[in-house]
Amino acid sequence: MSFVKLTASTLAIAAVSATAAAARDQVQVAGSSTVLPYASIVAEAFGENFDFPTPVVESGGSSAGLKRFCEGVGENTVDVANASRKIKDKEIKACAENGVTDIIEVRIGYDGIVFASDIAGEKFEFTPTDWFLALSDKVLVDGALVDNPNKTWADVNANFPAQALAAYIPGTKHGTREVFEDKVILAGCEATGAFDAFLAGAEGDSDKAKKKAAEKACIALRTDGVSVDIDGDYTETLASIESNKDGIGVFGLSFYENNTDKLTVATMSGIVPSTGSIATGEYPVSRPLYFYVKKAHIGVIPGLKEYAEFFIADEIAGPDGPLAEYGLVADPELAETQAVVADEQVLGANM
Repeated sequence: MSFVKLTASTLAIAAVSATAAAARDQVQVAGSSTVLPYASIVAEAFGENFDFPTPVVESGGSSAGLKRFCEGVGENTVDVANASRKIKDKEIKACAENGVTDIIEVRIGYDGIVFASDIAGEKFEFTPTDWFLALSDKVLVDGALVDNPNKTWADVNANFPAQALAAYIPGTKHGTREVFEDKVILAGCEATGAFDAFLAGAEGDSDKAKKKAAEKACIALRTDGVSVDIDGDYTETLASIESNKDGIGVFGLSFYENNTDKLTVATMSGIVPSTGSIATGEYPVSRPLYFYVKKAHIGVIPGLKEYAEFFIADEIAGPDGPLAEYGLVADPELAETQAVVADEQVLGANM
């Protein structure tokens, strides 16, 4: 994707001089495969419109990117971590232990998690219950927790076709996986009553510990080949579906919207996923997207703050910008995020 030179108002958000002295003169970004296409669009446009080198953007998943981000401060560490979830307390602690104490959190907008299959395949109307019954390691049958016996979607829901269960879901290093577990699998576990059964048998020295154990049991998925972890990006998920027409994959909305010639999307709890249904909060499986900036690198790595400000400029991340065109749901509080970056406000500063 190529962009013409942007307007003077966009370029005015930051100076365009790349003369600052540094051992490395190129911004380095790693992390979420969901945020990857947005970051790549921004990096290309940034390189075309500024006198800084085009940032290097790598994928690998939210957890992997944040792990690299937290390795320390210096030219041999990444400047920015993309994430399809908020940074965890344990990651903030790991960062601090390695000298990364000042982190700027930047919310770029919203995305939805969709469930899509081959364009010529069946059209599904899912609920979280359906996915729990399809993929959970154990399900509730006649009041008892048993190994998941379901083989077809008809076994899961009598209204579905007798199509073999085959699901391609993000691997555990991806932020999308955590949202999938929390908003789909755990929600289905609770809806079927299985959570209460897990809680009744949970071990722990406190109610909190027992609840955590029950939640962990809820999101444990079967290991008999029905559920397949995809450690790569969404193109690998798409390739899996192309090789197995019965397969159903978990994707980000924007990836689906850019592959509607290959995929058909399911509803979730009666709602069609779209930028509109995510913006209104109707679609139940949506999430904010972020990137994290190492404040210690601002002023050291040329173009770092300029890149961050450019990413969330109205002309880029706003409702009429190229990121919205690609599928990002614009953040109604974008101005507040712009102020955070401009003022270099770090996590915890206002707590």
